[in-house]
Amino acid sequence: MLEISTGKVVRVIALAREYGPESPRVADYIAGLNEDEQISLVACMWIGRETFGADELGEALQTAAAEATAPTEEYLGGIPELADYLEDGLDALGIDVADAEDHLRD
Repeated sequence: MLEISTGKVVRVIALAREYGPESPRVADYIAGLNEDEQISLVACMWIGRETFGADELGEALQTAAAEATAPTEEYLGGIPELADYLEDGLDALGIDVADAEDHLRD
């Protein structure tokens, strides 16, 4: 299970789409997340990128924790398709992104 709320992932998706993944706004938001949330964000992105399958979430989380050498905001900021990968990752995990996006606008 991801240790980050769907709303926070959707917020990163929205910021990355609006400003670009390398934007200071995206970096600041990701940097403000706690370590577990950052690990979950990376794992979700990897699942969306198909580095791991949805059924390998536990392994993705363990790998993200073990390989966290650079600041997460720098790592994710260097991935042009960040928003798409996160959305695909949530979708693969069975999380309804559209519903979460509607709540983001509330």
